[in-house]
Amino acid sequence: MPIGSHEELEALKRVGRVVRLALDAMEREVRPGITTGELDRVGARVLEEHGARSAPQVVYGFPAAICISVNDEAVHGIPGGRVLQPGDLVKLDVTAELDGFMADAAVTVPVAPAPDAARRLAACARVAFEQAMKVARAGNRVNEIGRAVEAEVQRRGFAVMRDLAGHGIGRTIHEEPSVPNYYDWRARTPLTEGMVITVEPIVAQRSGRYVDDEDGWTVRTEDGGWVAHHEHTLVITQGDPVLLTAA
Repeated sequence: MPIGSHEELEALKRVGRVVRLALDAMEREVRPGITTGELDRVGARVLEEHGARSAPQVVYGFPAAICISVNDEAVHGIPGGRVLQPGDLVKLDVTAELDGFMADAAVTVPVAPAPDAARRLAACARVAFEQAMKVARAGNRVNEIGRAVEAEVQRRGFAVMRDLAGHGIGRTIHEEPSVPNYYDWRARTPLTEGMVITVEPIVAQRSGRYVDDEDGWTVRTEDGGWVAHHEHTLVITQGDPVLLTAA
């Protein structure tokens, strides 16, 4: 959505802050022996304490409050009885709704003691996001974000999951435009001041091809390679974007 007023910006900042608080609370609890269902309850409690709701539940009927994906699960993992093990790679993906506005962010957390490969994959997603922020400004086009993400991912020897992308956000979870994680010549939408989007590198160890899980929600890699995911909701400006879910 394009921001039309100061009041809309403040509303987006409020929901972005709740998303950040939920992610931080969950990340603090990531350890061997905890279940993904217990982490979901931590996140859900933060949302409730701040008067927010799980946007995936509201919009799509997702069967939990938070999407939690582990190892080869890329996105939309359903939390439950799975017990985290040392070395697992956990993606925490929070999308919240508050007062009619939505924000979305994700972080990848290696479960200690984590192997070097898991740490490098998580670092790749984070740095690819940082590279994208250098071009996520008014006057550029959406595909410049994808170009920056894919260049960094390839430089580090990994692959983007081309079928998974960032998106516009604001009044609902997925709005226009789509924000691919690779250079797509068709993604020529201009980035304009006040545009609200997510940028979310989703990085695979190997091919990046995916399959849908039998549960109807979880997306996992076709080859079993692990995945990292780093995401923020941001507002495009003439200079550095405003990261609504960063603080």
